[in-house]
Amino acid sequence: MKKIRVQGKYVVLSFVCLVLGYMLAFSYHLNQKENESTAYKLSDKQWEKTIALRNQLINQEETNQKLQKELNQKQGKVLENEQELSKEAQVFYNLADDAEKYRMFLGQVKVQGKGVKVTLADGAYDSKDPNVNNYLVHEMHVFKVVNELYISGASAVAINGQRLSSRSYIVCNGPVITVDGNEFPAPFIVTAIGDPDTLSAALNLTGGVKDQLVNDNIVFTLEKKDAIVLDPILGG
Repeated sequence: MKKIRVQGKYVVLSFVCLVLGYMLAFSYHLNQKENESTAYKLSDKQWEKTIALRNQLINQEETNQKLQKELNQKQGKVLENEQELSKEAQVFYNLADDAEKYRMFLGQVKVQGKGVKVTLADGAYDSKDPNVNNYLVHEMHVFKVVNELYISGASAVAINGQRLSSRSYIVCNGPVITVDGNEFPAPFIVTAIGDPDTLSAALNLTGGVKDQLVNDNIVFTLEKKDAIVLDPILGG
């Protein structure tokens, strides 16, 4: 009987160890499942967050594309407006330039620039020709010089400082000439603003104005000038 009791203790102890081992194994397996479940849930949250961020990025890209398209359209419109304004500015510039030329031609503005100075003086008396009128400068001589200067591109002309306009008139009155009501004695100085080379070449043409005046016993002098200033017509 004593031997049988000893064996019973070992059986109980073995049974207790078996149960304890099963409980430990079950507990470990349960914890493992909980950990896996927790890890799976965290992965789901991260995935949802990633999807949300991706959708936001897509929406932002679509918005950027839309804004870029609007920007391109507006830039195109701005370019069109700039081109229109450029055309209008050119038109206004041309109008202003034309107006300035007209004011200059009418003698309403002070002008300065390069040009020429032509001096017409009475000729020396010749006993062989007692008619003094054949040695004097007449309005027709002045007209020839003025007309040639305008034809050659002069932008402004003056006689003895008297600015000429489209309404100017020149009248001979003995030894003096009257320009727009103002009398001037000889010598008569005609100044003109324009290209000096062109103006002087036109006056010096063979058989031209200079030769004609010299044949009429007029003392003709031509000078090129780097700076000529012509005042506007008073009350013009």
